[in-house]
Formats: sequence, structure tokens, C-alpha cells
Amino acid sequence: MSSWKLTGFGSRELIREALVAQESALDWDPEVVLTGFEIADDKPEDWRLDAYFPREPTAADRAAIKALFAGKPPRLRAEKLPDEDWVTLSQQGIEPIRAGRFEVRTPEYAASTGCVSFVIPASQAFGTGQHETTAGCLAMLDAMKRSGVVVRNVADIGTGTGLLAFAALRLWRGALATASDIDAVCVEVVEFNGAENGFTMGARASELTMVVADGMADPLLQARGPYDLLIANILAGPLVELAPDFAQAVTPGGNLLLAGLLQTQEARVRRAYRKAGFRLAARMVNGDWSILWLRRRRATR
Repeated sequence: MSSWKLTGFGSRELIREALVAQESALDWDPEVVLTGFEIADDKPEDWRLDAYFPREPTAADRAAIKALFAGKPPRLRAEKLPDEDWVTLSQQGIEPIRAGRFEVRTPEYAASTGCVSFVIPASQAFGTGQHETTAGCLAMLDAMKRSGVVVRNVADIGTGTGLLAFAALRLWRGALATASDIDAVCVEVVEFNGAENGFTMGARASELTMVVADGMADPLLQARGPYDLLIANILAGPLVELAPDFAQAVTPGGNLLLAGLLQTQEARVRRAYRKAGFRLAARMVNGDWSILWLRRRRATR
């Protein structure tokens, strides 16, 4: 059986919307597998879409891929693949990963024993833990718990798939939890992943409240604070801009987990948060990326 691939390039938002649209398409051909990912670590907004076929793509196949895009679809390039298992090719790079006590896997894999396992669909490659920043955040959350950090109220800003919010709820059962993202398409994604992993959406303890917000600019997000743990795995620029807002949203002595910044951007981010009243508790480097655990200084007389 010959294997083929259609490849297109676009913005992170454009590719993500197509991946989510494919997940909800009731008449989608199960033999066609889509994956999306960053082109390079230093270009997080430039993404690539690969669609794998166990046959040469037809005009109808191309039309089905293009129909997933709400905006102008990218140009699709066809490529005949070597005679290998096309299913294996389409799943390369999404094997289960371990980070601290956590495992992140796709539905094709069974949960491992002795760990906290989350299942995330392969087409939601953004935020599944394959990216060094997400895996680093999971490991840092585990380190926080092991060091005795107590969390009663947590917020995950820029949540994507909801994975980091779910991890926090597993570590600190009974906490209030709020997740937000600037992209409204993430609401359906988080709700789906929550159901798949046994979480309830709601406003009570141990449930997850989801809002659409740009940074902290949401009345509910502000009203549910201040938080003793705030997570933000986004990008260095927005992290710097949000430092004053995060300082108001975190309790004195509270914890802030930042990721999405390259090592070369770490000094600028740390300066912004030192000025906003935070001190470094721990840092971790995963690949080219820095993961920072900061604590807000307590007021002194």
C-alpha cells in the first residue's frame, strides 16, 4: 500500500483551528491522520500541518483538508512516502512522555502503572507535553508538590488543552481551578479533554472553570483571585507585559510558574518579575527553554 502526505504551512492559530475542526468532523475519514507542530523552537508562531493518507490524495481529499480552515487555507504540497508503515510515520514524535510523576499519552497507548496519566488526542499536539515547555511545567509542578507547596486556588493562563490545569488539580485535590485562553476554540478542547480525563467543568472545588480572556482581562478571572498558584506557559513578550497584572493576581508568598521563554529571553523576563515583586524559587532548562518557579515577596514593614 502506498503512503502519501499533504503538507501545508500557516500560523499557529490557523493550524490549531484546523486540527480542532477535524476532531469534531463527524464524517472524517478515519484513515486520514492529521498532525500539527511548530516549524522551529525559535519560531513558535509558525506551524506546519501534515495529513497522512494510505493512498494518493484525490481532489476530494484536498478539498476535505482545505474545508477545515475558517480562513484562507494554505497551499498543500503532496509527497509520496517511502514504503513504511504510514500509521507509524504519522505518529512519530508523539510517544508517551514522562515528566515528574506525570505521563502524557495519545489514546493509542495504554496508561503506564505508577504514574498520573493524561490522554490527549494526537491532533492536539499543542500543549500535549511533547513540547519542552509543557513537559518542563509538569516536572516543575511535581517538584512544587514534593517541596510542600500547598495550593487552594490555581489559575492556568493560556491553557491550550487544559493539561497543566488538570495536573494541578491532580496534585492539589480540592483546589479551586480556573483556566483561560485568548482563543475561544480552546473552550471546546478543554471541555473534551476534561471529560476524557475524568474532570468536571464547574465552579466548585476540584472542578475547572474555563474562560476566554486576554491575559487577566476577565471579570470572573479577577473575581476568583487572588491565586496561590498561577501558571502561564505562553511567550516571553506577553509574560513581560503581564508581570504587573500577575503581581496583583498572586497572593503574597504565592507561586508563579512561567514558561514559553527561550534561555536567551530568560534575563529579560526575570528582570520584569523582580521589578514586580517576585523572587526566583527554582529554574529548570529543557532543551532551549527555561521554566521558572517564582514566589511573590511578602510585604515588609
